[in-house]
Amino acid sequence: MKNKLFQFSEISEFEDYFRNIGYSIIAGVDEAGRGALAGPVFAAAVILSPNFKSSEIKDSKLLSPKKREELFEYICKVAVDYAISLVEVKEINQKGIFKSVFKVMLKALNSLKIKPQLVLIDGPWLIPEYPGLQKAIIDGDKKCISISAASILAKVARDRYMKKLDKNYPQYEFSKHKGYATRSHLEKIKKYGLCPFHRTYFKCLKNAT
Repeated sequence: MKNKLFQFSEISEFEDYFRNIGYSIIAGVDEAGRGALAGPVFAAAVILSPNFKSSEIKDSKLLSPKKREELFEYICKVAVDYAISLVEVKEINQKGIFKSVFKVMLKALNSLKIKPQLVLIDGPWLIPEYPGLQKAIIDGDKKCISISAASILAKVARDRYMKKLDKNYPQYEFSKHKGYATRSHLEKIKKYGLCPFHRTYFKCLKNAT
């Protein structure tokens, strides 16, 4: 499907356009944790009802942690279908983050019980091994409500994982920075070295001690 420039006033209108041309079952896909230095990468796929509208669901980065948690539970209840998947750090270190992101998105799509007619993906790239119809949308988490919903599920699921990881490795304070390259996290790495959940694939961590 060729990319076109779409301008809509409401986030749900993007999906409305595709439904009006015949695609009634649309899945939005997004990932969380692509740029982190530690922890798995997560992805979610969400199918919403054609008539679903919400003024609260938006790009997860624009929401507070409390609101994301609330919307996570809400989306899981109202979605026609959804799935959340992860790829562990060991595989990220072996294959790289780029391939791992494609894999985790594909895992989420393959875990759906309902097969979508069209998949909308946040970002500029299509999923290489997905055989169905798909469209990559830059800033899709701000333009498509199904992608926004997926971004919330993936973000909350990953944050919960990192909070649990914090209990096993409290010295890194994963519950605060969620594994991203904050000054505090880098200082902890310098002080304590790496743990098994750090992504040594990244050049900045290869020689960390």
